[in-house]
Amino acid sequence: MKYTGYIGTYTKRESQGIYSFELDTAERKLTNVRVVAEVNSPTYLKITDDKKYLYSICKEEGDGGVASFTIGENGELTLLNRQLSPGANPCHVNTDQNNRYLFSTNYHKGTVDSYLINPEDGTISPAVSTIQHTGSGPDPRQEKPHVHYAGMTPDEKYLAVADLGSDLLVTYKVNDQGELKEVNRLEVPAGSGPRHIEFHPQLENIAYLVTEFGREVIVLNYDSVDGSFSIVQRVRTVPEDFTENNQGSAIHVSSDGKFVYAGNRGHNSIAVYKTEKNTGKLTLIEITPSEGDWPRDFVLDPSEEFLVVANQESDNLVLFARDKETGQLTLIQKDIHAPEAICLKF
Repeated sequence: MKYTGYIGTYTKRESQGIYSFELDTAERKLTNVRVVAEVNSPTYLKITDDKKYLYSICKEEGDGGVASFTIGENGELTLLNRQLSPGANPCHVNTDQNNRYLFSTNYHKGTVDSYLINPEDGTISPAVSTIQHTGSGPDPRQEKPHVHYAGMTPDEKYLAVADLGSDLLVTYKVNDQGELKEVNRLEVPAGSGPRHIEFHPQLENIAYLVTEFGREVIVLNYDSVDGSFSIVQRVRTVPEDFTENNQGSAIHVSSDGKFVYAGNRGHNSIAVYKTEKNTGKLTLIEITPSEGDWPRDFVLDPSEEFLVVANQESDNLVLFARDKETGQLTLIQKDIHAPEAICLKF
């Protein structure tokens, strides 16, 4: 089987925009890294479940925003439209399950934006809601709000938003017009820097929050009645004796809910955890070297027999085989050139 993946990038050095690549599961290798859309700073991507549309971050001169593309039969991307606003570009983009709404978060501005998606053609409306966060944290990099992630809860009742700068996980209600209204907030341990959140696929009241500064994954309980979160467990992502700079990056959960993976930039590794069946609590299994510098993102392929890592600073993709029974990773291939790669999607 051959799967097509997409790479979101910075375009500060040699990258030209969004790239695609192929994973051949029979040959167990990655090939054919190529540019499929020339875009400035398409740093994060979202592919719809029906594989018809791809949404990305984009930048144009002094403006930043989001862009929509159709995905062709050969994997080519065709630009549909963009929505831009003055200032820095966002850092994350997401949609709800039915592709009615698109959400972006802006690290530099400290905002979360919502948009309506045209169901007929996948184009994006102008922003219908922009929420400005406030606050700060004790880390020098928490001088102001840095909103880093927004995603719908599994019941699609609320939008969960991680604010790395203010140590907050904020829950919003989304109305039919796509407008946002805050309903709850959780203060995580000061200096943690909450970055990304993923929900357990079966235990929908359990979520996993990776922190950028706290060297932890925080296991959360989600209350669907009021949209609140509470802390269940905190587990380290790096060894106790590692004292150098480390910044958490991505977090992903296997579709069977048995394993959680978290990225470490600095320690340059992927932490692998086994989940407890009934509670979702985590036990660390292993910490695997990322075989490159600054693993910004990684992704499980559709078969979940492989895991692909994007090392931002060393410009390489790395392919691991994944044991579905143990969750453990085995290196297959590590020198696939991918410039400034920071987001991976299949």
